[in-house]
Amino acid sequence: MKITFYGHACLGIQIEDISILVDPFITGNPKASHIDINALKADFILLTHAHQDHILDVEAIAKRTDAVIVSNYEIATHYGNKGFQSHPMNHGGSWDFEFGMVKYVNAIHSSSFPDGSYGGQPGGFIIESERKNIYIAGDTALTMDMKLIPLRTKLDLAVLPIGSNFTMDVEDAIIASDFIECDKVLGCHYDTFGYIEINHEEAKRKFFNKDKDLMLLEIGESIEL
Repeated sequence: MKITFYGHACLGIQIEDISILVDPFITGNPKASHIDINALKADFILLTHAHQDHILDVEAIAKRTDAVIVSNYEIATHYGNKGFQSHPMNHGGSWDFEFGMVKYVNAIHSSSFPDGSYGGQPGGFIIESERKNIYIAGDTALTMDMKLIPLRTKLDLAVLPIGSNFTMDVEDAIIASDFIECDKVLGCHYDTFGYIEINHEEAKRKFFNKDKDLMLLEIGESIEL
């Protein structure tokens, strides 16, 4: 499994020959100006919620790639009505896709489209592939529901928001990693704009002091699991 960070909360996940894109917000992020969305591959697009900083480039990418948009019922229906391929989910439900099992799990946040229309309830994703399991928390506060995850899934990596103001901060993300029993964390949802700027070295040190590994990737950088 190869994971590429495209800035903010956008990830590319490669599982064998399947390309997955999560929360594509690239063209609106000046820090990701070197990323060409026309060069990105996508067989599936996973959306945690409907805010603009998670869906901005969905239609452009899905139109070019014919990717299947996977999200909550309301978001999937929204794109399905526009003629895009979609797969609706809801909290607690799972589905076996060709690349592995995906489960839609709880997140505490809000969710509306840029025009203010209802975007369903926000969520996160657990992906269980043949070799590795990851948790993509989406935009969320720390929640006790996270303790349910390790009852079913042993995680190899957790993607957690750490920018505070709109989501968890670093300290809450450390607690979240305890709840989900995963000490390897990829940080997201930080530095994109003023409200969520963080001190990188301090964040890494706080994780290190708890015997945990926080990865803060450069935009366009990848890791292999």
